[in-house]
Amino acid sequence: MGTAAPARESPDRGAGVARRACAAVPGRPKGECRSAPHEGRPVNSATTLPALTALGLRRRGSDLLYTRRGLLMFGLLAPVLLWFGVIYLGSLLALLANAFFGLDDFTGQVVREFTLRNFVALTQPANVDVAIRTVTMAVAVTIACTVLGFPLAYYMARHARGAQKALLYIAVMLPLWSSYLVRLYAWKLLLAKEGAVSWLAGQLHATAVLEAVLAIPGIGGPSLSISNLGTFIVFVYMWLPFMVLPIMAAVERIPGSCIEASGDLGAGPRATFWNITLPLAMPGVAAGSIFTFSLTLGDYIIPQVIGNSTLYIGQVVYRQQGVAGNIPFAAAFSLVPIVVIALYLWFVKRRGAFDAL
Repeated sequence: MGTAAPARESPDRGAGVARRACAAVPGRPKGECRSAPHEGRPVNSATTLPALTALGLRRRGSDLLYTRRGLLMFGLLAPVLLWFGVIYLGSLLALLANAFFGLDDFTGQVVREFTLRNFVALTQPANVDVAIRTVTMAVAVTIACTVLGFPLAYYMARHARGAQKALLYIAVMLPLWSSYLVRLYAWKLLLAKEGAVSWLAGQLHATAVLEAVLAIPGIGGPSLSISNLGTFIVFVYMWLPFMVLPIMAAVERIPGSCIEASGDLGAGPRATFWNITLPLAMPGVAAGSIFTFSLTLGDYIIPQVIGNSTLYIGQVVYRQQGVAGNIPFAAAFSLVPIVVIALYLWFVKRRGAFDAL
């Protein structure tokens, strides 16, 4: 009994399969698929089936992601959330765990035994003073940035146009384009006893006023570069852009119809500002205060370079961890600004701050 000869594929059928596979390639003009160079010759459809299979899988995947948007968002956010969970939350948990460990007074090694001794040490008067001083400075810097930044942000949002608005944008953002340390040491030179500020005070015959301010206990010192007042000035300079931009964004979102309606109802510019503009801009103020408050609360470089021997939370943590090697106590003290910032975020969230971020 003879074996049947293998069926030979029709040239026309093979060419048709090839044309369909060619037309399925995204971005290829249709004219290129009408007369393929191999048309008229036998074509093995096995070479086109993998391309068709891959195309079908891509279409199925696209349809799945289109119909299930949650799956698409999960795929986009999964790497970021994984990184955030492992690096950030993992480091916080490690910090929290170290806060409950102790330190051997003889060997200086961390003793991994549960203890509350570090938290008891936080209640000592010296440590309480450090916490109060840091929070007070953060609140003062936030208030100063709000007072200085609101008029500028309001002008940029409501009155500046074209090239003027672009120049103001650049003026606000320009300090952020240079190095943090360069700006800090530049202010160190400006506030020094022989610096530009003292020279300007002498030219204005205000040296006596400057010396009287520096003689005030608690804020003064030998010069502005070695005083709490100088630390405050540099803090305000560093974080002011972080207050201006959120306020400007909030003011730009205030509908012009609200301002017009207030004027139509007989309210003057002052009444409109206090009753319409300011309340609607408060989410921007709260959003900016998140940056100024938290950045001041955790910074330790500015008080180290500008200021006297007065300690802030960041300096205490740095010294306990880097100099003394007391990692458990540094971890316990690090939880203080975390708790303070968490309470502050809860407060500003009630003010709608996250809507203006």
